[in-house]
Amino acid sequence: MEQVKQFIIKEFEKILVAIIFVTAFLGTYFIEEVSLIFNFYYLPVLVASYFLGRRIGILVALLSIIAVMTCAMLFPERFFSDRVLWHSVMKLSSWSVFLFLASVTVGTLYQQNERRLEDLKHAYIGIVEILAKYLESTDRYTKGHSVRVSELAMETAIAMELPRSQVDNIRAAGLLHDIGKIEISADVLGKAAALTSEEKELMDSHSLKGAHILSSVGGVLKEVVPIVVAHHKYFIDTIDGIEKDTQKIPLGARIVAVADAFDAMVTDRPYRKGMQPWSALEELVAKSGKQFDPEVVSAFKRVISQKMERV
Repeated sequence: MEQVKQFIIKEFEKILVAIIFVTAFLGTYFIEEVSLIFNFYYLPVLVASYFLGRRIGILVALLSIIAVMTCAMLFPERFFSDRVLWHSVMKLSSWSVFLFLASVTVGTLYQQNERRLEDLKHAYIGIVEILAKYLESTDRYTKGHSVRVSELAMETAIAMELPRSQVDNIRAAGLLHDIGKIEISADVLGKAAALTSEEKELMDSHSLKGAHILSSVGGVLKEVVPIVVAHHKYFIDTIDGIEKDTQKIPLGARIVAVADAFDAMVTDRPYRKGMQPWSALEELVAKSGKQFDPEVVSAFKRVISQKMERV
């Protein structure tokens, strides 16, 4: 069910265009008024050009023209009048030209807008990365942690074939997942001995603190906040001896949780030396289905295996 949901989310625009096009084609068969049929086809072409770009828009426009031409040959009496044949031919030809030009125009505007959005995304991620590096600069044990978690989470999301927008949100969440720690004492963060119950509770609160900080930024990070809030929640938790399914936590949070745990295990800390990558992977697999999402662990394992092969 999750795979179907992810497929629909990933291919939503294409599915929408296909549904509109099929509806328009059925209208060509059932509707007698030719001018109405022509107007129907502008909708899938404009939607395709606006959401999927010029190339797809042009392809849908050409497919629409071919579909109408085919119906015109099959049902000539509906498309061509015996008395004003040339008028019908001109109407069909002008419609085809305008449909094609509409796809090119809207598709070009889409691509220009996409380039501007891409520049903004690069600037946005760059600023967030600078912020993450600045926040970690005072602690040599966690220096670079957020950047590494972000990269691992992003690569895992790509391996799971998630939509680009979701990958970008997961990448940003990886960079900002520990931002709440700026409100926690440096003595607690760098403590070599075991934390007291009060200190542990304070450390556990950093997710909510981080979400509160990010919420104050406004809508720009609204998709990131739920990931930051839930990135320490267990995949299946046990409360009062009863297993509680927490799969409703965002998929992005489940991905960041795995990347975060792995980097924490392989990195040296004041109270212990970092584990070897393969040992950390074994630990993730052992906790798969309980603390971590098995599908995420499987994808993460592929990512790390490929990295280790390249070394």
